[in-house]
Amino acid sequence: MKENKACIIPTMRYKNARKAIDWLCNAFGFEKHLIVEGENNTISHAQLTYGNSMIMLGSENENEYGKLVKTPESLQGNNTQAPYIVVENIDEHYEKAVAAGAKILIEIKDEEYGGRGYTCKDTEDYIWNFGSYNPWTENE
Repeated sequence: MKENKACIIPTMRYKNARKAIDWLCNAFGFEKHLIVEGENNTISHAQLTYGNSMIMLGSENENEYGKLVKTPESLQGNNTQAPYIVVENIDEHYEKAVAAGAKILIEIKDEEYGGRGYTCKDTEDYIWNFGSYNPWTENE
């Protein structure tokens, strides 16, 4: 990343962060960057990368930050955010996610504003958006 550039990194909490990390890597192609083990088989902090992007996650807990960030299950299945990840080969990505058991909410399709994408839920009902549309390069 270039110096003096802002960077946005979504953060999430999972009931079973260890399982979620493995699933996110297998289904969506994330790579483990840093995993910090916690007590009682939990994850205190994890960083997963996808290209030059990153998400951070950990096990649900009641520490200072954990009281602020809840899982969809604790919100009765609702989500308060849904990340969008730019993917080069969206059709291949979609097939891999489906094979891993992603719950497809919006089937893969061409978008009227450009690109192609789909929306799905992971094993703990977080909503994810993946697409080939890249707003940084689409108008170059």
